[in-house]
Amino acid sequence: MLDLTLTTPQDLDDVTAFLRVADLTLSGLSSPTVRLWTARDADTGRIVASTGYERGDDNEHVLIRSVAVDPALRGRGVGLHLARFALDRAAESGATRAWLFSRRSGPFWQKIGFVSADRNELAIALTSTHQVRLFTETGQLQHEVAWSRLL
Repeated sequence: MLDLTLTTPQDLDDVTAFLRVADLTLSGLSSPTVRLWTARDADTGRIVASTGYERGDDNEHVLIRSVAVDPALRGRGVGLHLARFALDRAAESGATRAWLFSRRSGPFWQKIGFVSADRNELAIALTSTHQVRLFTETGQLQHEVAWSRLL
């Protein structure tokens, strides 16, 4: 499907630009607790897809984040591939539960077993993650929709 590679510090500017266009959270991208993978266009080298997660302090809970597909690749199952990839890598790392925030894509996440979750329960399980800290500090947490599933 796509050749996903683990991002390095040298990829950070490109990843940030890609996620900014996708309107996704940029907080903590360079943190060692965040694992991100990207796919690049073979001809241009431009990032066309990303996926990843951030580990909580207990390593049992992860926050799925930065799942994005270039508009030219949408409708081909790429998003499902990216989501499953992140879930598989999180499970391989020892995580037992995945969480995420999504106000727009609930039906997509439900296709792969996510169910509606309490945003405050997510915030407790993943207090140390950059996205939870950002949403808590800015008051955005109360406007978010949380999802969860076992791994």
